[in-house]
Amino acid sequence: MAEKAKKQNAIQNFFRETVGELRKVSWPTWPEARRLTILVLIVMVIMGIYLSLVDRVAGQLLDLILGL
Repeated sequence: MAEKAKKQNAIQNFFRETVGELRKVSWPTWPEARRLTILVLIVMVIMGIYLSLVDRVAGQLLDLILGL
């Protein structure tokens, strides 16, 4: 009788493959991570200010057009 190969648990297989992929990742150094985090925060603040200005101008234009 032929031996059946053990079927791996899907969850165990997922975590095993995930760990294998994470070992291949080129992780940034702490100074790089800090610099990129600061950059993201600056861009978020700038975009927030820009979008709030666009919203305010669009709202005023709609008020003017609709006569509110």
